[in-house]
Amino acid sequence: MNVVRLITQKRDGGEVAPDDLTALVDAYTAGDVPDYQMAAFLMAAFVRGLGDAEAAALTRAMLHSGRVLDLSDVPGAKVDKHSTGGVGDKVSLVLAPLVAACGVPVPMISGRGLGHTGGTLDKLEAIPGFRTDLSIDEYRDVLGRVGTVMIGQTAEIAPADKKIYALRDVTGTVESIPLIAASILSKKLAEGIDALVLDVKCGRGAFMKDEAQARRLAETLVGVAEREGTPAVALLTRMDVPLGRAVGNGPETAEAVSILRDETPTGGACDDTVEVTVALAGEMLALGGAAPDAHAGREQARAALADGSALATFRALVEAQDGDASVLDHPARLMGEPVATVEADRAGTVADVDALALGYAAVALGAGRARKEDAVDPKAGFVLNKRPGEPVEAGEPLAFVYASDPDRADTDAVRAAFTVSDATPPRPAALVLDRYAGGAWDGRAGGADGSA
Repeated sequence: MNVVRLITQKRDGGEVAPDDLTALVDAYTAGDVPDYQMAAFLMAAFVRGLGDAEAAALTRAMLHSGRVLDLSDVPGAKVDKHSTGGVGDKVSLVLAPLVAACGVPVPMISGRGLGHTGGTLDKLEAIPGFRTDLSIDEYRDVLGRVGTVMIGQTAEIAPADKKIYALRDVTGTVESIPLIAASILSKKLAEGIDALVLDVKCGRGAFMKDEAQARRLAETLVGVAEREGTPAVALLTRMDVPLGRAVGNGPETAEAVSILRDETPTGGACDDTVEVTVALAGEMLALGGAAPDAHAGREQARAALADGSALATFRALVEAQDGDASVLDHPARLMGEPVATVEADRAGTVADVDALALGYAAVALGAGRARKEDAVDPKAGFVLNKRPGEPVEAGEPLAFVYASDPDRADTDAVRAAFTVSDATPPRPAALVLDRYAGGAWDGRAGGADGSA
C-alpha cells in the first residue's frame, strides 16, 4: 500500500476505495503507518470530506479492527448513550447508573477529553483508584453484577479508533462528521449493545457549532447504526453555555455525585444537567423495554434520582471498579479548595457565559491535553457561582478556580467568558431542541412529547 498515494488522492478530492481505507486502518493499527502520515490523511479527509461509502467503510474498518463483543448472555436489552461532546457535560456519570437502576443494562465504553471538551474516562479517574482499563472478562462481570460498567477502549475493542481518536485531538481534525461518526460507532457497536441513544450537541461550545451540521451528524449516526442492525435515537441539544456549574474532571465528577445525592452542589442548582439527563434516560428506557415510551421513561428516571437508587448503583459501580467510594459521601474532596476567585468587574445580570472560552481555559489550566501524551490534572477546573440570568454585584464571585498548580490559573481568561449586562436576559430556551428517529425529525423541543 502506497500511503502517500492515498493522502494525495484524498487531498485532491478523489474518493478512496473501501479496500484501501481498510488497508490503511489495518496498517496504522499495526504500527506500519506512522502518526505523521495518518495525520496528513486525516487532515485531507477533514478538508475534502468523505462520501457516504467512504464513511461507512471507515466505520466498518475501525469496528472490525478488534473484537466485536457478544453480550447475549446478559439478560435484558443492553442500551448505551453517546454525547458528541460539550463543556461541563458530566451527563454520563449520572445517566449510566440511573438507567441501570431502572432495570436496563448499560455497557458504556467511553473516551478521554477531545479538544476543548472533557472526557468521561478522565472524569471517572478523578475518583481515586477508579479503574477504566478493565479486561473483557471484568467488563462482563461488572455489567452482570451492577447493571452498568464504564470503561475505556481495551486493546481488543476498536484499537484503530483508540489511536486515531488521540491523533485527531491534537491535529485539528476533530470537527468532521464522517470522522466523528466512525469514531463513535466503531466503539459503540463493538461493545455488545442492542440499542443506542445519541446526544448530538450544537452551538458555541459544541464540536458542531452549526445546527444544520449537527442535524446532519445525527442523521449520519442513526443511519449508520441502523444499517448495522442497531436501533438508534438522537436528541439534538443546545451547547452554548456550560452544562451545569462545574467544568473540569474533578469538579464535574463532584457535581455529578451531588446530583445523584439529590443535593444542591456548590454554586446552586443544576436543573439543565438534570433536564438533559432525564430526557436521554427516557429514550434509553423506552428502547430497553423498561418503559412504554420516552415520556414514561422520564418519569421513572426522576423517581430513581429521588429515591436514591441511582446513587446506590453508582456506589456499586465505583466499588466494583476499585474506586474509593468514600468520596461519594464527600464529593468536594475530588477538587479540594479553590486556588483563585474570579470576581465581577461591575454589577448587573449575567447575560452570557461562553462555553468555548471556558473549555479552552480549562485545557490551559490542566483539565485537558494540548498533546496526546499530556497528563490531566484531576482537580483542575471551575465552578460557576453565576449563570446566565442571575444577578451579580461588583466584586462578587463569578467563578472559583481549582487546580493542583495555582500558577496555571488565568482569572482574566475566565472573567472574559462572562458577559454582565444591565438588561434582563430572556428566559432560557429548552436545551433539547429536537429528536431524530425512524428517518425523521419530530420538530418539537423537549423530545417526543414536547416537554422540556
